[in-house]
Amino acid sequence: MTTDIDLVLVPVDGSERAAEALTYGVAVADRYDAAVHVLHVVDEPVMKSVEAGELDAEDVADEQLSVADEVAPLVGDVSPSHSSAVGFSLSRLRQHPGSAILDVAEELPADFVVVPREADADPEQTMGRAAQCVVEYASQPVLSV
Repeated sequence: MTTDIDLVLVPVDGSERAAEALTYGVAVADRYDAAVHVLHVVDEPVMKSVEAGELDAEDVADEQLSVADEVAPLVGDVSPSHSSAVGFSLSRLRQHPGSAILDVAEELPADFVVVPREADADPEQTMGRAAQCVVEYASQPVLSV
């Protein structure tokens, strides 16, 4: 039986664990001659800081672009793309980073997801809260690193 993987989704949040997951995602994409899509997940505190004027939206966008730039040296022959998603909703109580990742995985459609596990140093990191949800509910194979 052969596994067809054309697109690997790697959600990131700027943490070291997310960077490690990105390395694994690129390796999976390279192994299957697939593309990799980096999803920068913006969490509630970041969005609230932008809305309150405490954080500049352009700085958040620059951070997202810098994550995409960091991917370039890693990818080799792998085709990268990137986007961002807000990992919470004030109107949908069930919306959190995990469900945002699952939604993007279906919309792309991704064939494989590499998600970082809870960060050792900071369990409040976006991806730490999302990993279990993605592992439990994704319709694609998931590698949690």
